[in-house]
Order: sequence, then C-alpha cells, then structure tokens
Amino acid sequence: MASFIAEAKKAHAVSIPFPAQGHIKALLKFSELLHHRGFHITFVNTEFNHSRFLKSLGPNSLHGLPDFRFEAIPDGLPPSDVQDATQDITTLCDFIRKKSMAFPFLELLTKLNNNNPPVTCIVSDGLMMFTTAVAQQLGIPDVKFFPFSACSFMGFKHGRSLLEKGIIPLKDWIPGIKDFRLKDFPSFFRTTNPNDIKLNFSIEKTEGLDKASAVILHTFEALEPNVLDTISSLFPHMYVIGPLQLLLNHIPKDPSKEFGYSLWKEDTECLRWLDTKPKNSVLYVNFGSITVVTKDQLVEFGMGLANSKQHFLWIIRPDLAIGESAILPPEFGIQTKERGFVESWCPQEQVLNHSSIGGFLTHCGWNSTIESLSAGVPMLCWPFFADQQTNCRFTCNEWEVGIQINNDVKRDEVEKLVRELMEGKKGKEMRNKAIEWKRLAEEATGSIGSSSKNLDRLVNQVLLRKQN
Repeated sequence: MASFIAEAKKAHAVSIPFPAQGHIKALLKFSELLHHRGFHITFVNTEFNHSRFLKSLGPNSLHGLPDFRFEAIPDGLPPSDVQDATQDITTLCDFIRKKSMAFPFLELLTKLNNNNPPVTCIVSDGLMMFTTAVAQQLGIPDVKFFPFSACSFMGFKHGRSLLEKGIIPLKDWIPGIKDFRLKDFPSFFRTTNPNDIKLNFSIEKTEGLDKASAVILHTFEALEPNVLDTISSLFPHMYVIGPLQLLLNHIPKDPSKEFGYSLWKEDTECLRWLDTKPKNSVLYVNFGSITVVTKDQLVEFGMGLANSKQHFLWIIRPDLAIGESAILPPEFGIQTKERGFVESWCPQEQVLNHSSIGGFLTHCGWNSTIESLSAGVPMLCWPFFADQQTNCRFTCNEWEVGIQINNDVKRDEVEKLVRELMEGKKGKEMRNKAIEWKRLAEEATGSIGSSSKNLDRLVNQVLLRKQN
C-alpha cells in the first residue's frame, strides 16, 4: 500500500466538469477520492462558476491545499446579467460543441506542465467532449466521467439510431432495457428539429468514446446489472464507481481538507428544525438546481403539500418560478405554519440522512436519485428534463422506490400521493425497498465491494498508466 501511494503522488489529474451544479458536485467528489489515493488534483471551473463558489462559500474557499488546487478558464459565452443561477443550458451546449473552451483549457494545461508535478491525466465530465483531443495532443490519458445512471447513459447512446429511424415502436428495442418507451428517453430527444442544439449535443457526447482512455459511470453494479452488462460489451473500458459519497465516507475526516460543493449558500437552520420532528415524519421537497416551474405549478405543489397535513421541508430557489419571484398564496402560510419549513438552499445529503426524513419529492436528477437511494429514502418523482425522465422510469418501475406525479401537476394528486408515501401501505413498501438499496449501495462501496475494486482498477490500469 505504501509503494502504491508513493507512486500515485507522482500523478497529477486535471478534473473539468460540465459547468452546472450537479456535474460539479459529482466530479469534485470523485476528485477527492483520487486525492485520497495520492493524486495531485487541479479542479477546473469556468470563471462564471468560480465566482459563484467564492460568493457562496467565502473568499478563501478555493485556496485549496498544496496538492488540491482550483483553477478557472473562460467559457466563451457572451456577457450576461445572470449571476446566482445556472447559465442557459442550450447556450452552454452550443459553445461546448464549438470547442470554445478547448484553447483556454490547453493553455492552462501547458502552464501547469511548467510546474511540478506535470499533468499526467485528465478526468473530464463526459459532456466536455473537447478534452479527448487535448489529451491526445499532450499524450496523456483522458477519462470520461458521466454523473449519470447506466440506464440514462444507454438512452443517450442510442440517440443517433432514434434520429435515423424516426419514431417507431420501441418495445425491447434498446439492448439491456425492456419495454423502453419514447417518453422514457432523455427529454432532449423530443424535438421535430433535427438540428436542435441539445439533441445533437446529447447524441455526440456518447460518440467517440472509444478514443477515451476510460468511461466512468456513477452508479453501482447491483442497481443496474442488465444495462451495465450491455454497456460493458460496447465499452470494455467502462468502470462503475458509486455512490461517491459512500466511498468518501470511508475516508477519515479532516476539517482542513473538506471542500464545499454548492454554488448556492447552504442554510443549516433547517437541520435544527428537523431535529424537532419524529422519525420518518417529514417530506423533503427539492427540484434541484436547474428545474423551473410556472406560477400555477408552484401554487398546485404548495397547496397539495398544505392539504396533505404532512410535515415538509421545501427548498425554493430564488429562480425556481419562471420569470417571477416564487410567491405562494396567503392560505399556504396559514395552513402550514406549524408543519412546513421553506428555505432557499440546504445541505441535501445531510437532510436526506436525517432520521426525520420519510420521503423525497424530487425532479429525479441523478445526484438526487442516488443520494436518496444511499440514504434509504423513497421518492415522489416529477422529472423536468435531460436524463430525469429515464431516472424516474427506473426509480418507479425497476427499483420500486418511487411514484410519478403527472407533469400537469394538480393539488389533489399531490395531496393524495404525499399521504400515500408518508402514511400508506405502498409508501411503507417503498421505504423497505429503499432501505434494501441502501444496504446494497453500502456493500458496493465497502473495502471489498465492486465500486471500491473498480476504483482501484481505474487508478492502476488507466490513471497511473504513464507511471508504470
């Protein structure tokens, strides 16, 4: 073990995420795992998100450690009034496709190579497709990290075929996934425009992966065995590593070496409120960092929660409601005064692992989904876009820990499903199932678990390849 760490200290991994909250959080956690194994880490955000981190975490938050540094490059986007919110996803995808970040990224790596230790590998978000060419130019490995489920990855992988074949019956058409419906595909495929930016970006990100040194999926083998078997036949250089937080939980804590993950300032007052509530009595509601709702949808969710008579913690971002501030009717406040807690952002994993949490109303982003499974918490699902529809389908149908809310949300349905989740027979069954998935996730991330072994294989077979 000592010789392994000593050799790893020669390695310098540069990590670059897609510039959005969920992607940054997942890759930062993976980078921490590599750092623990002795790697020198340079974590690269866009200048826009670098500034947001400094705002949310404090001016000294990105000073890093001698061997874990933060850098920033321009994203190439035109100036915008957007500040404390995610940039327009379509514009980001377009500029990444145009490789607007490629030259600044290469310049940064060239600068880093003038210092010790020189860069020995790149670990990039799978959506940052330009890094493979940069790695080839420098003669170093490029590992593609997808913060996705295997099922949604497979959906993206078959986008080109879907585009070429048109809309046809899809039952049993996707290898490794039975009864896959058109509405279960990532939402970017639902367009009548073959030149749609997000459609083509979605298709392109899984093409050319044979040139990458490795492909990482943030999941665990017991959760998605069939689809993982199929993907591994397409990509023999695939490594299944997750859940990341459970792997990090095995690393001894050092407060001086802990990093923040959030682009928004997290308020912890809600944790003290949760301390006052009985076990499994609170519904946690959070639609993530990108989902937006209409004013009517916000009101329907709010009044459904109010009418359910259940305790709830609801995270309402300032930019959650489209084009206006998130304002709920007065009767919402009157009915929920003793039962509800509304906050703008929170430390989600601490919330999900709190004993008072009995359910999670979620948009089904993959970070939220795998964090809920890791905590043994069942879900109400209201997917918004991207891979969330695919995650929702598997959460509800395959893993049996979720119930889907109709896209055209109505308060009566919200009230009924919240009660079913928190008090009903189906809710109890889902909670038991979620606890079983938690056990399997912990098993996968144990010292001899599949994810732990896969991480070791990745380090030895790929990331340290130049040192061997």
